[in-house]
Amino acid sequence: MKKLCLGLLTAFTFILPAFGGQDATVKVVRAAHLVDVEKGKIHDNMMVWIEGDKITKVASQDTEIALPEGAEIIDLGADSYLMPGLMDSHVHLIGSPIFGYDSYQHSTARQLVYGVANAKITLEAGFTTVRNVGASGFTDVALRDAINEGDVPGPRMLVSGPALGITGGHCDENMLPYDYHEKAEGVADGPWEVRRMVRQNIKYGADMIKFCGTGGVFSKGTIVGAQQYSLEEMKAIVEEAHMAGRKVAVHAHGTEGIKSAILAGADSIEHVSYLDDEGIKLAKKHGTWFSMDIYNDDFILQEGAKHGMTEESLAKERAVGLRQRQSFERAVKAGVKMSYGTDAGVYPHGGNGKQMVKMVEWGMTPMQAVITATRETAILFGLQDRVGIIKEGMLADMVAIKGDPLADLSLFEKVGFVMKDGKVYKNTLQ
Repeated sequence: MKKLCLGLLTAFTFILPAFGGQDATVKVVRAAHLVDVEKGKIHDNMMVWIEGDKITKVASQDTEIALPEGAEIIDLGADSYLMPGLMDSHVHLIGSPIFGYDSYQHSTARQLVYGVANAKITLEAGFTTVRNVGASGFTDVALRDAINEGDVPGPRMLVSGPALGITGGHCDENMLPYDYHEKAEGVADGPWEVRRMVRQNIKYGADMIKFCGTGGVFSKGTIVGAQQYSLEEMKAIVEEAHMAGRKVAVHAHGTEGIKSAILAGADSIEHVSYLDDEGIKLAKKHGTWFSMDIYNDDFILQEGAKHGMTEESLAKERAVGLRQRQSFERAVKAGVKMSYGTDAGVYPHGGNGKQMVKMVEWGMTPMQAVITATRETAILFGLQDRVGIIKEGMLADMVAIKGDPLADLSLFEKVGFVMKDGKVYKNTLQ
């Protein structure tokens, strides 16, 4: 037996099914600093023990603890900051970085191949759990299953399948003229038709349901703030999903659409651009989560045209971007429950960490931003007993950065160590 110095850290809380490829060897990860997202503190000179896919001990270097022969020591070095795996509540892993009419050159199968590449990039960027909100052909279900079975590397995924939307709305396909009779898979109108679509998505493997409650930036002919789906239809979607134990995420930029989705019982509202005081009060009353993508405005306006985004979409973004950030600031100040959602896929995958800077710029403290991207998003996902904090019994999802990311939030773009389910996927810190 070897001897190492370790000192007990107060507990943090978690477990998920094992996702193939775990190594039974005991691993001990040593870091100069550990970000405790339960207590909002930094602990120095810490070690974390992992057996299989789970954390078995979190301790300092002040107490002697026997270490089994053959244990693997992973020393992340001086000035390393260890924290739970990051999470993103709004990504689009399936698909290419091409928008507008040019996107029609890629088949559904080709989009899935892009998804495999995007999943690896996202994991290596430090995002170990994500929620994929909308994908055709249940390709996100296929990608999730391939990751879970160890066929390809990627983050743990919660997936929606095709997003529900009204005829001609944001989640329909409006780019081609009438002659083509193009219609998105998730289009459903009326209370009973939307219930049928929810049931179909669940039948084919959806973990959650996503529907479009207002117009959007990247849809031809829709007004960003205009409500889509009546309150009656929204209630039907949410009731059907909740009866099956699925949560509901609602794309909603517009004021009335946001409030209707909250009143319908949705679990999270995505984007939340035109938020008013009543919307804030309703969100707090109903415990509704906001998932607000406040980084990608920069990318859309600077790079969007190069990626095929239409002038119509760019004009919408110019109108909505600043307002959304102001709404984020008001929601944070009011204490609305916030998750970390980026809309990755609108901008290149792997840049998910860029939003940290914007969240602090628009009202959060650095620690609050990290807690949002870990513990809080895990609660929205319903995975708080499995991921989101570094604690005994939790799945071994951890990332590390060289340098203090709370002092320099741009360091979240340079994650150097990634472990998911006890397996190391990236380590440039040793």
